[in-house]
Amino acid sequence: MNAIAPSQGLLMARSIEDIALAQAAPSEQNRTLTAPLVSALWDSGLMQYMNPAEAGGSEPGYAELIETWIEMARQDGSLGWIGIANLPSACFAAAYLPDEGFAEVFTANDNRVTMAGQFFPNGTGEKEAGGYRVSGAWQFGSGSGHSEYICAGFLPMDNGEMVMAEDGVMPLMSVAVVPREEVTITDGWHVQGLKGTGSYDYEMQDVFVPEARTYPLFCREPRRGGHMYRFGVMPLTACGHAAWALGVARSALDDVAELAREKTRMGDESSIAHKATFQRNLAHHEGMWRAAHRLVVDTFTAMEERVRAGEELDVRMRADMRLAATYATEASREVVEFAHLAAGTAAIREGSRLERAFRDLYTGTQHAFISEKTYIEAARLMLGLIEDSTAL
Repeated sequence: MNAIAPSQGLLMARSIEDIALAQAAPSEQNRTLTAPLVSALWDSGLMQYMNPAEAGGSEPGYAELIETWIEMARQDGSLGWIGIANLPSACFAAAYLPDEGFAEVFTANDNRVTMAGQFFPNGTGEKEAGGYRVSGAWQFGSGSGHSEYICAGFLPMDNGEMVMAEDGVMPLMSVAVVPREEVTITDGWHVQGLKGTGSYDYEMQDVFVPEARTYPLFCREPRRGGHMYRFGVMPLTACGHAAWALGVARSALDDVAELAREKTRMGDESSIAHKATFQRNLAHHEGMWRAAHRLVVDTFTAMEERVRAGEELDVRMRADMRLAATYATEASREVVEFAHLAAGTAAIREGSRLERAFRDLYTGTQHAFISEKTYIEAARLMLGLIEDSTAL
């Protein structure tokens, strides 16, 4: 049987491993990715990999995205988080911006555009001729430390009144794409884990954003690119969170297995690897990781095939993807906890990947996107208590 060849994205990710490992600690000290690592992301092709072809991208499907994101997060949690922040931010703008905005942001910059930001509508935009006056304050703009453009979710307003979406029930939510120099970075990124992600807070006050540099948050009708952009922001974001958590957990499993073969605890006659309890727990958590990985791959690729075949993305499909992402994150947290405890004092020393993995995973699981609300909304749908949910 022939082995399956590594995907383009996986090869790109593997090509930067040496510099990723070397720059992990400096990025944490810097509180944002170092310049050499950002350059490596561009030189490898990863930074525009998710974009539509018109924006220099490869338009990868879910299977390739998942293995690429896992590899990036396995190397380093902060690098992996940038993979699910900068790459999607650029691909969404490239797929959904009107032609004039695409030409200004992408074409005029030869498609070399690094983009970051917070999509939740923490701002408002008063409509005026040609665009919006946007004001607001946003947190956790992951990747903003090295990005030329910042995204900001906002509620469009017309004469002080919220503009409603087509269904007339929910307000319209939009995303503004703003040059970095028009945004006030307030920082605030002093945290326990994911220290190297440059996830700064930022503000805007009465900044004019042309309508051509905005797009609807829940857009599923791409102006550029193929079927993957018909999923919209939420499912692609969910896939990223799942793959990131699996990648960090993969590094912890690999590292604790290697450590166990070499380490003998004080008072013991043999290495940790010879302890039956460790052997049982290692196999158990390896099985847990594989099950979560399989769930994510199977769920997202099955949905991709349905959308590729022409199906409209419905709420039950969205719920399945969000469930898979949330479960994978929780399973990964348990895996990392096991590795941390099994490693003993080796896991508390600064500078080891095991120590970073523990901090990074527990920080990443605080994200609202994979909170228990996902389970609750999915259960309400399963029980017939609701027919749809914007939370999914």
